[in-house]
Amino acid sequence: MARTENGKVALITGGGQGIGQAIAERLHADGFKVAIADMNMDTANKVAEGLGGKDGGAIAIKVNVADRDSVFAAVDQARNELGGFDVIVNNAGIAPTSPIEDITPESIEKLFSINFNGVVWGVQAAVKAFKELGHGGKIISAASQAGHIGNPGIGLYSATKFAVRGFTQTAARDLAPLGITVNTYAPGIVRTPLMEELAVKTANDAGKPTEWGWEQYTHGITLGRVSESADVGNVVSFLSGKDSDYITGQSIIVDGGMVFN
Repeated sequence: MARTENGKVALITGGGQGIGQAIAERLHADGFKVAIADMNMDTANKVAEGLGGKDGGAIAIKVNVADRDSVFAAVDQARNELGGFDVIVNNAGIAPTSPIEDITPESIEKLFSINFNGVVWGVQAAVKAFKELGHGGKIISAASQAGHIGNPGIGLYSATKFAVRGFTQTAARDLAPLGITVNTYAPGIVRTPLMEELAVKTANDAGKPTEWGWEQYTHGITLGRVSESADVGNVVSFLSGKDSDYITGQSIIVDGGMVFN
């Protein structure tokens, strides 16, 4: 795909690997200047450099999405260094297993602080930037197939993603007068380092081989294959562009046909 500058800037949290990297690469190809925001600066810098660095319209920014000040600072840095701000993709998240009897106050706090609070801080930071720049924008957050139907063994993760969907629906209504659309993308089983870890952990916990762990998540995919990160990047590309201007408050499931609404 030939890249043509579109004059817009996007920030992607968790952009240093997996789905976040695929989103950053696709939006860059679409013509966005992109800020790769991640806790791991080694991976973030690698992605940014692979896209040509600052001269090529890509920078790496350190962010801890559980820290509100860190998220606001990341948006400010992206805006200042790239010359604007138009799209935020709240992609960062974790997906540990959470057997019901093992859930603790600490595990609830950790998972919600990243998967849910991080989205809230991203929405707030983006709204602040859009208002100061005097235009609307697009807020896009990571939900999940597990945020549409509860999956076994990951109750806390599912809860965070249901929460992201609910918050997104309210934000869409509240922010529409400002010209801001708010949507989520809901991946299914994607071949990422995070999913690899989850499949192995599931298998180990059950005393089963790794292939069994994968099967617990991949059975029932209508299209018959595990998703690649680029499949999700394609949907985020649509939500970031003009063709989605009349869509808000929605959660687009990209799971190969696991959940049907």
